[in-house]
Amino acid sequence: MSENCFHCGQGIEKERISFDEKIFCCTGCKSVYEILNINNLSNFYELNKNAGIRPDENSSQFDYLDTPEIFDRITDFSEGNTSLVTFRIPVIHCSSCIWLLESLHTLHKNIHYSQVNFTRKTLQVSFNHNELKLSDLAKFLTNLGYKPAINLETADKNEDNLDKSLLVKLAIAGFAFGNGMFLAFPEYIGGEDFWMEHYRGLFRILMFLLSVPVVFYSASDYYKSAWYGLKNKIVNIDVPIVLGIFVLFGRSIYEIATDYGPGYFDTLCGLLFFMLLGKIFQKRTYSSLSYDRDYKSFYPIAVTKVDFHGKQENILLSEIKIGDRILVRNHEIIPVDAILINGKGNIDNSFITGESVSISKNPGDKIFAGGKQIGSSLELEVIKNVDQSYLTQLWNKEAFKKHETGLDTLINNISKYFTFIILGIALVAGIYWYFIDLETMFQVISAVLIIACPCALALSSPFTFGHIMRILGRNKFYVKDTLTIEKIAKVNALVFDKTGTITHRKKSNIKYEGSEIQEFDLLNIKSLVKNSNHPLSKSLYEFLDVQDDYFPVDQFEEISGKGYEASVRSNMYKIGSAKYNNQESKNLETAVYISKNNQFIGKFIFKNEYRENLSNLFKKLINYKVFILSGDNSSEENQLKEIIPNYSSMAFNQNPEDKLNYIKNLQDEGLKVIMLGDGLNDAGALKQSNVGIAISDDSNSFTPSSDVIMNGEKVSQLDNYLNVCKGSITIVKLTFLISFLYNVVGLSFAVSGNMSPLFAALIMPASSITVISFTTISTWILGKKYFKKQT
Repeated sequence: MSENCFHCGQGIEKERISFDEKIFCCTGCKSVYEILNINNLSNFYELNKNAGIRPDENSSQFDYLDTPEIFDRITDFSEGNTSLVTFRIPVIHCSSCIWLLESLHTLHKNIHYSQVNFTRKTLQVSFNHNELKLSDLAKFLTNLGYKPAINLETADKNEDNLDKSLLVKLAIAGFAFGNGMFLAFPEYIGGEDFWMEHYRGLFRILMFLLSVPVVFYSASDYYKSAWYGLKNKIVNIDVPIVLGIFVLFGRSIYEIATDYGPGYFDTLCGLLFFMLLGKIFQKRTYSSLSYDRDYKSFYPIAVTKVDFHGKQENILLSEIKIGDRILVRNHEIIPVDAILINGKGNIDNSFITGESVSISKNPGDKIFAGGKQIGSSLELEVIKNVDQSYLTQLWNKEAFKKHETGLDTLINNISKYFTFIILGIALVAGIYWYFIDLETMFQVISAVLIIACPCALALSSPFTFGHIMRILGRNKFYVKDTLTIEKIAKVNALVFDKTGTITHRKKSNIKYEGSEIQEFDLLNIKSLVKNSNHPLSKSLYEFLDVQDDYFPVDQFEEISGKGYEASVRSNMYKIGSAKYNNQESKNLETAVYISKNNQFIGKFIFKNEYRENLSNLFKKLINYKVFILSGDNSSEENQLKEIIPNYSSMAFNQNPEDKLNYIKNLQDEGLKVIMLGDGLNDAGALKQSNVGIAISDDSNSFTPSSDVIMNGEKVSQLDNYLNVCKGSITIVKLTFLISFLYNVVGLSFAVSGNMSPLFAALIMPASSITVISFTTISTWILGKKYFKKQT
């Protein structure tokens, strides 16, 4: 007979200690008992029947995560008080799991935010690592029922896109369906065969036994989803499916128990087999779309690579390798984990942590991807490969989302009432058939509950927009999320920034006016302009024909929209507008003014070169109101009027705040606005607009507050992208119609008693396959129409 410890109540396994005529499992329990007695607290055992609980022997299973080497490998980011970690959570199943896991900050004060990737079954958590250890975070998740799967594979961020347990469930359902049909075949053909009559009961019991693992294991995901939904007061689409399964299974047990008939075990197994087959099809397609989104849609961001001789070369972000040296300028996002080689780092990690705190960095320090440099340029050595999905995650952070949608709201409203409508139809049909044919009643109820699954309706929008995102991405128009496509289709006003958007960033005719600049100063000026990301500074850097030596830049300060200043080799230089240099602009011209130690030297005059085929573009934009904004003066106003004869308004000498207010005023007039800018001085206007499009040519102009990143070469084809987004809305509406017709026709046959549950199970995934096939073909045709060769 097993003994239990008097203090903790656990079974005594390893050691048995007798004290005060009581039995204890260890000296710890005995000592606590003594302390309670000495302090006259023996009534503790009367108040608390479960006095002590032995700590779980596996409570230390995650302690290894706090080892510095393991911590660095597991975490995505760690700086200051904040760390980010991505765990793989295999048991994430439904919207209820997502809701709970994304509400962790309300359950634990040291968790800042959490974000679920449902397709990949991953959870990213931002937490205060000084107050909450990584091991304790893993234990906390485990106690909630979401134990992280941590191994070498997950640490290396390798993903398993297909849940193998779903394949096992499908295989069991398929085996039971095939054998169940075989055993039920004699019942179907009938006859008076004595042998069949004799063994009929055995066959029915075998069919029942085959169906048990299908009903209780293969269909378990539907039960979990329905239960979690009801637990959170949500009646989701799995509720009617579960009711249909229970109705069929219960009726079948009743029939064989009363010898009324063979039941519907074979039909039930077939139903779940085809439903699981459709689920695998949907899951694989979702995984394909997610994989394409995260890893193949490389943004058109180029990074300045620097060799050991100081020579600069612009390369695609995707081409960066470990060991490369890159240059990061003022207000540029650091795209990879790197070591600081040259320069003084002042890193703003607000895009990652949500906290606007700058952290100083010195040569030799590690800098994490996602930080933004504030100040002079940095030379970095890459220590980790580019993870494009990390930038996607940064881009999609909640802080930079603009919630404005119509179709999504429509789908949510339909889904909210859909289940209640179907349950009502099933109830009415069941009552009707109850008085006519009891056997038919069960078939009708099951068929109604199964045929009316709104899967096709739910798939139409994400699959259409998912394909459109892929087509746009292949043509260098990178959309943040599917809702952005819907918003683009609704806009009626286009606002273009001039410099770097409708003009080339580098192609400019430049001439100098002023006193002669000595080579000493030219070298210093070239070192200084190297630090700025402004298009004119980049053009000037290319124009200055002197050796590219690196000179340290101190006290760098940039005033957005005006200019910047810094000390180079003990001399203070100011580069920017005329007013910034205390000069008057006598002529209407685009110019960069330069002062040394508060003494004006001269100015570089720019004549911008506009992008090709702009005139044709604006002729095609007759259905939109077109506005031009520029931080420059109105020197090129007449030229712009020739290029854009259908413009609504032009505004010059606009600083970043003016641009933002300009967008607000247009929105106050009821216009839906797209803003196209270079992502530097236009960041506020891009975020304020209904859709912000950041134009990227050859610089790291990654802008989390924008909705689209567009290659500068494609600006003249803007009308094609707008037309594709509008066409996608038409496709979604057509898929709604197809799904609706499937449900109306299917319900008509089901209610009238002319459809078996098995046929309903075949039709349900067929409707999803039809919708997905239609949207795939139609989006391909749409893309082919506007992007003939690229698609």
